[in-house]
Amino acid sequence: MSSTPPDGRLVYRCITGKDDHAFCERVSKALEEGWKLHGSPSITWSVPDDCGYVAQAVVWGGADVLHSSSRA
Repeated sequence: MSSTPPDGRLVYRCITGKDDHAFCERVSKALEEGWKLHGSPSITWSVPDDCGYVAQAVVWGGADVLHSSSRA
């Protein structure tokens, strides 16, 4: 796997959207393309919209990413 993401993207992405099937499809597609989950997802509830909004960070699978827990 290349250390460079496709389409000139950066090695880090934050995928956001309503907590629905379409969001899950976007994250699933990123994983199929070679992206890896980075950290836990975040969710918030919107009272006016009566729905949840989610964010999930992903990093390119070939990238050398240093996790904060592994820093000296």
